[in-house]
Amino acid sequence: MSVQDSPSGTAQLRSGRRQYLLVTANYWGFTLTDGALRMLVVLHFHQLGYSPLGIALLFLFYELFGVVTNLVGGWLGARLGLNRTMNIGLGLQVVALLLLTVPVELLSVPYVMFAQALSGIAKDLNKMSAKSSIKLLAADDQQGRLYRWVALLTGSKNALKGVGFFLGGALLAGVGFRGALVWMALALALLWLSSLRRLRQDLGKANSKARFRELFSKSRAVNLLSAARLFLFGARDVWFVVALPVFLSANLGWSHAEVGSFLALWIIGYGAVQSMAPLITGKRSGRLPDGGSAFCWAGLLSVIPLLIALGLDGEVLDYSLRAYLPGTEPLLVGGLLLFGAVFAVNSSLHSYLILSYAREEGVSLDVGFYYMANAMGRLVGTLLSGWLFQLYDLQSCLLVSTLFLALAALLSLGLPRHRTV
Repeated sequence: MSVQDSPSGTAQLRSGRRQYLLVTANYWGFTLTDGALRMLVVLHFHQLGYSPLGIALLFLFYELFGVVTNLVGGWLGARLGLNRTMNIGLGLQVVALLLLTVPVELLSVPYVMFAQALSGIAKDLNKMSAKSSIKLLAADDQQGRLYRWVALLTGSKNALKGVGFFLGGALLAGVGFRGALVWMALALALLWLSSLRRLRQDLGKANSKARFRELFSKSRAVNLLSAARLFLFGARDVWFVVALPVFLSANLGWSHAEVGSFLALWIIGYGAVQSMAPLITGKRSGRLPDGGSAFCWAGLLSVIPLLIALGLDGEVLDYSLRAYLPGTEPLLVGGLLLFGAVFAVNSSLHSYLILSYAREEGVSLDVGFYYMANAMGRLVGTLLSGWLFQLYDLQSCLLVSTLFLALAALLSLGLPRHRTV
């Protein structure tokens, strides 16, 4: 039963909104540390001499356990309540941060992968909890409000993740790797203690016990959208996660602070565009996105990495000869900005559509399955980003991105169309 349908009426509606705001505040605080930690790990271990593939492997368990967490976490959220999944996530992130504060000689690849696994579990428990909660605040006949709230939540989260990227680069330059981790762990621990006191126990808890076999969605629309989401995020991370920051640092000579600041500004702008997605896609004129919208925007996005790759072809004959790279920097910067804007609209469309398609009773089950596919896309993209860049070049990462986006567009053709409201 949604908050709006509860017998206590307005009082419970206000209470539900307060609870959702608490969940969102926790999600925002967590997002800052998540973005900062990713930038810290990429730049610090590149500085230690790790190869691009080696850096990608550090995130292997982060993404792999995100796949499992989203699948099982949706089931746990329906059975136990979203407050518990949120608090478990916050606590695990504090532990993950502190694990990485050991002396540098102890930071072996398996050890860092384990710490990143805890961080991946924590991140996806938080994301699933926050995204599932918003479904409870908008009735089925308020799809416009649902789209608007989803866009604002997703956009603000990604803007804060960008701030986290900047924070990670700045902290690494200012207080070093260990100092940055200690400060973030302390701040997040305070947020966690506040969350333990204030979050309501039955937030998002299903009336009937969710069965474990319900983990996998039986909805064709949810399955198709989840597959499209996998390729959408794989297409982003195949060149953005490892290949791009390492290329900017090693081949174009950018400092750690410059790389962190640029990627932070990109994420912040990406989040801002996500927040405005309802206006961009025609919400003001009464049009809501459907499967056709998802197809068109994914198709448009697929052109951008292809054009960047073609621009690099023939210009970048040898990445080690920086004298021959005068046009590479503006091409990458401009191309990434354009990619980010169009990708942001795609991401917001998907985030709205999954909540539109999801069941209200036990919403976290469908949302968890969907974000399981999202995590799988990030996992595939992250591994390919390090592997393709190490064996070939940035251009190969961009071409694979184009292929993934074309597949996302084709899958979107099977999504339902909605009437104009």
